[in-house]
Amino acid sequence: MIHPHAIIDPGARLGSGVHVGPFSIIGADVEIGNNTWIGPHVVINGPTRIGEGNKIYQFASIGEAPQDLKYRGERTRLEIGDRNVIRECVTMSRGTEGGGGITRIGHDGLYMAYVHVAHDCQISDHVIFANNATLAGHVEVGKAAVLGGFVGIHQFCKIGEGVMLGVGAVALKDVPPFVMAYGNPAQPYGLNMRGLKRRGHTMDSIRALKDAYKSVYRPGVTIEVALDEIAPLASQFPEVASFCEFIRTAERGIIR
Repeated sequence: MIHPHAIIDPGARLGSGVHVGPFSIIGADVEIGNNTWIGPHVVINGPTRIGEGNKIYQFASIGEAPQDLKYRGERTRLEIGDRNVIRECVTMSRGTEGGGGITRIGHDGLYMAYVHVAHDCQISDHVIFANNATLAGHVEVGKAAVLGGFVGIHQFCKIGEGVMLGVGAVALKDVPPFVMAYGNPAQPYGLNMRGLKRRGHTMDSIRALKDAYKSVYRPGVTIEVALDEIAPLASQFPEVASFCEFIRTAERGIIR
């Protein structure tokens, strides 16, 4: 399962059933879970922990030092969950001391070719990042979010659960859960209806989210007034409660 032309540091720990292709380099303090497949010409440096059942394709660079001028070689980490597909030339950096020290990747994600996940990002489960989607440092991405090709996310931004960002969108502020957005800078264009239906949300909850969205994005209405208007819906539907809480705590403000 380990090609003779792969280079594995003695300090790396590989689980059972791990495949490492030719000319891949696995550094010290790297832990790779069972049944993970690593193609040729992959470089993985530590401290990095990779879960089980992942697939990492050629020329990916995983767990390298962060691209941050404040980084001075302090010990930081990258943690990757289970069953992710990480395609060609993807880069995922370790964290920085100032950002908490850990970059986290969840479970069951698809990261297409040339995706970049910068230092201290926190990525949830079931995400899809299309080709060349790029995250600056300290970005948070919620469960089942979809980032189209060439999407760019500004540092410290938060992308909510179930968000759909269309090709080339540039998010300079936070994007609330379940919203669909396009453009540079990204602008909201309704709810991600296909994603809501695909994930099994009820029609009642979708109608409640539609009402909440209309209140928040009604011209001339402040966020405070809109949140007061939809408070009764938030008490009935968890999806609306999540939508409201995200907006209430958005430190960078939301796209509008």
